[in-house]
Amino acid sequence: MRKVALLTLSVLFLSVSCKDKAKKEKENMLEKEPAPTETKSEAPKKLTVVMEPKSESNVKGTVIFKEENGEVTMTANFEGLEPGEHAIHLHEKADCSAADGTSTGGHWNPTFQKHGKWGDAEGYHKGDIGNFKADEQGKGSITFSTDEWCIDCDDDTRNIIGKGVIVHKGVDDFTTQPTGDAGGRISCGGIIQ
Repeated sequence: MRKVALLTLSVLFLSVSCKDKAKKEKENMLEKEPAPTETKSEAPKKLTVVMEPKSESNVKGTVIFKEENGEVTMTANFEGLEPGEHAIHLHEKADCSAADGTSTGGHWNPTFQKHGKWGDAEGYHKGDIGNFKADEQGKGSITFSTDEWCIDCDDDTRNIIGKGVIVHKGVDDFTTQPTGDAGGRISCGGIIQ
């Protein structure tokens, strides 16, 4: 009887030992395998700005800003323009209350550079977008992309929220300080989230 009891205890002991060993091996395997990583795909940020006529013009349109993969793309479409080239800039404030659009302030220039052509080594305002052409029917469009802007981020030198979009009557010459001698403001829209 004593042999049976010892044999039973031995089998029981081995059984528990094997289970513990198997459990430890499984835990070690889990520790060695990397945990699955979650990849978060941020949805693109998108804003639409409705442009309104200023300075007794008929210029209206829409400007769409879309941020994706660290870059903002601006796509603007206008109608009611005089045929030819016109300047477009981002200005300091999203305030289009003045009849001539001057309530938007000057060009957006958070890095305190001189006015110039975008990307110029001598400097440019973050709001210096450039010129675009209007056809014989008064329609014009421009697409512009940059990683120097963001939509609603914590970087005041890049965040375009609270800025104004201005279309000017004339062409930006990229040299006259501080505006490029682009003429009156004929259309305005505020970038508001």
